[in-house]
Amino acid sequence: MSRNLLTEGLSDAVGFVGGALLGFWAGRLLGWNVFAAGYGSDSIGGIVLVGLGGGLGLQLARRWQAQQAAAKPEPVTQDASNSDAPNNGASKDKR
Repeated sequence: MSRNLLTEGLSDAVGFVGGALLGFWAGRLLGWNVFAAGYGSDSIGGIVLVGLGGGLGLQLARRWQAQQAAAKPEPVTQDASNSDAPNNGASKDKR
């Protein structure tokens, strides 16, 4: 299994940051300010929405990665014992 770690990391980052931003703006629409002074209910609500959005965005990115990996066919490798090439008279099992 060959994984492209750069693509995996970038898609994780985009999913997390995108989800966190959506959570932030959803909180702003509800009137919850993440950056309010102190830890009032509006600040805590905004922080929770940012965290939930980031987590959901990351999960969506991981599902996308799994879907891409499932759609990509695995390369077929030929086993040496299964090849069509002659084995020059050598026997497989040497007793």
